[in-house]
Amino acid sequence: MNEERKIETEQVDAVTPPPRGRVPETVTETFERKRDYLAGFLSGEKDETAGGPGGDLQAAVVEVLKSIYDPEIPVDIYELGLIYNVEVSEDGDATITMTLTTPHCPVAESLPQEVELRAMAVPGIRDAVVNLVWDPPWDPSKMSDEARLELGML
Repeated sequence: MNEERKIETEQVDAVTPPPRGRVPETVTETFERKRDYLAGFLSGEKDETAGGPGGDLQAAVVEVLKSIYDPEIPVDIYELGLIYNVEVSEDGDATITMTLTTPHCPVAESLPQEVELRAMAVPGIRDAVVNLVWDPPWDPSKMSDEARLELGML
């Protein structure tokens, strides 16, 4: 009963994240939902010329991001300058680099998830990953002229 047990530990520098779950393109049946954020993903529609930088898919993702508003400021997150980069691969994988106005933002936990869900709802997008960064930090100079006009800063 009183045997001494030795616990061994191993020091590692980094751990690779597990692969993200993906729905195969051969999905034929969908399940009924009231609001299906995955409709575009599950539809399997894909335009071969739409991917890549400046493509139709990237423009569609940016358009969806312009429909997400900061709850405290009446400006969408794209015009507010919170979206630093939107990349769409040839396979339809979207990578969105974004920040928040402050690390203590009340929507710090929910806004990146909403961005990911809305991006995955775009037809032709297979997967979406949101990278939340703090460098460079956000400041009002990152806002578009439309956002400044809306906030009375022009």
